[in-house]
Amino acid sequence: MFGRREQDWDPRESAVINDQRRAYDHMRERCPVAYSDFLNWSIFRHADVVEIAADPETYSSRSRHLAIPNGMDPPEHTIYRQALVPFFEPAPMKAFEPVCRQIARNVLQPLIAAGQGDCAVEFAQPFSAQSLCALLGWPIDKWKPIWGWTHGNQEAAFSQDREAGRALAREFAGFVHVEIEQRRARNAAPTEDVTANLMAVEVDRKPLSEEDLVSLLRNWTAGHGTVAASIGNLVLYLIEHPDDQQRLRDDPGLLPAAIDEILRVDGPLVANRRTTTRAVEIEGRAIDAGETLSINWIAANRDDRAFVDATAVRFDRDPAGNLLFGTGIHDCLGAPLARLEMRVAMEELLATTKAIEFDPAGRVIRARYPSNGVAALPARFR
Repeated sequence: MFGRREQDWDPRESAVINDQRRAYDHMRERCPVAYSDFLNWSIFRHADVVEIAADPETYSSRSRHLAIPNGMDPPEHTIYRQALVPFFEPAPMKAFEPVCRQIARNVLQPLIAAGQGDCAVEFAQPFSAQSLCALLGWPIDKWKPIWGWTHGNQEAAFSQDREAGRALAREFAGFVHVEIEQRRARNAAPTEDVTANLMAVEVDRKPLSEEDLVSLLRNWTAGHGTVAASIGNLVLYLIEHPDDQQRLRDDPGLLPAAIDEILRVDGPLVANRRTTTRAVEIEGRAIDAGETLSINWIAANRDDRAFVDATAVRFDRDPAGNLLFGTGIHDCLGAPLARLEMRVAMEELLATTKAIEFDPAGRVIRARYPSNGVAALPARFR
């Protein structure tokens, strides 16, 4: 098949939105490079996704709007990423773990006491947003507007509502401005918290501007939306597979590998974008310079060409090739934090329950693009 701009599929049709994994699996096998008016070119096969991610010269990540560091290409990307790496090194992650664990316990306590609750709305979402606030040194009760922004941002991306997107950008900039001004007013030392530390970071011997801080914190906040989606998917898997649930309750040491493998099969993030800098051909499709590509992590991570029996969860599977946190120079900078938060959330949930089951009075609702998480997950706890 050799061609350009034929409409191959519609990512927003109900069959896709209602079962994204099945739809993307189907496209990977039927039309591995597909065009749509919504996403332009979508790339579904593991080998193609890896090749694109490994070639930033041909497939640019540069964004029209400031996006630190995801929406940058080398050498600019390299400079900013190196400045941010220390925030996710083992020492700060170890120091943050007790704080993160206490948040998980606080969020879970009323649900466990009631014997029921929505594991997406009442656990995953508040836990991830509160963890972000605690990490940054922001008031914990700020988690609700932060989560409201996260949800609104996803809705604006799906609807392509540019005015809503601009309003949300202004709203988030306001959140950051308040926190920065408070620290400036009290002349906060960089050691006070992560936000103050970020204010002291220098790139090319210049401190990050307020615009820079808004950009990178917007990225970290969106990442915590992905953490919430991940936790929802993990709990859903455990409810659907009670034997594995008990296995992980009995042996929490299996959790790091299990989390990565469960989320390989049911990942939280659908895709990321790239822009071609020259004309290319992928799987027989001719794509011009300046075209937008959507590299589909969900389909790539479920590709039998890369993983034997790819849709089966195997805790002992070789993790090589797992694209849960991306690949190439733009792999997820915050992966150590995300892994910490997901592990702690699962450890606390399993340690405080004997069983987690579906609530027959409720209904599981999957999230829609750009998330592949769970919008509602009513459960009962024993």
